[in-house]
Amino acid sequence: GPKTDPAHIAGMTDAVAALQKIAAAHAKFASRGDNSGTNKKEIWLWQQSKVDPAKSSGDWYRETGSGMGATLNTAVGMGAYTMSDRATWISFKNKANFRVLTEHDPKLFNQYGVILVNPAKYPQVKVKQGQAFIDWLLSPSGQQLIASYKVGGKQLFFPNAGK
Repeated sequence: GPKTDPAHIAGMTDAVAALQKIAAAHAKFASRGDNSGTNKKEIWLWQQSKVDPAKSSGDWYRETGSGMGATLNTAVGMGAYTMSDRATWISFKNKANFRVLTEHDPKLFNQYGVILVNPAKYPQVKVKQGQAFIDWLLSPSGQQLIASYKVGGKQLFFPNAGK
């Protein structure tokens, strides 16, 4: 969010309470509005907050219908709060005076997964190669490679196979 932090959420570790404060302050919020995993997590958090931001669409709550990078650019341009995945935020160059204001809430965890496509439905699928990829991804070496991927010295992804 913006350095000015009009909703005073800096340092909060409760994302739901932070969203409630943003709504109460009618502080601008830029949502992806694209039905992505990040957007679905945001919608779930708004539901937990008992706030329906869609009722304020076009007022303080704006949906970009765009990906994360474009939504971050919109938020920066509007001086609005937004919710971003860690990897995009760390890689994003146009931060201006924006910073992470709320983090370390387990409710912000957004799991990535891998699923082998059903060969009965899609016979052209290369099952052996797909399974080999999954096996490698879940292996200690695959997990280590995921953990070691960094941008600017900051870890982007946190593997958790077997947990």
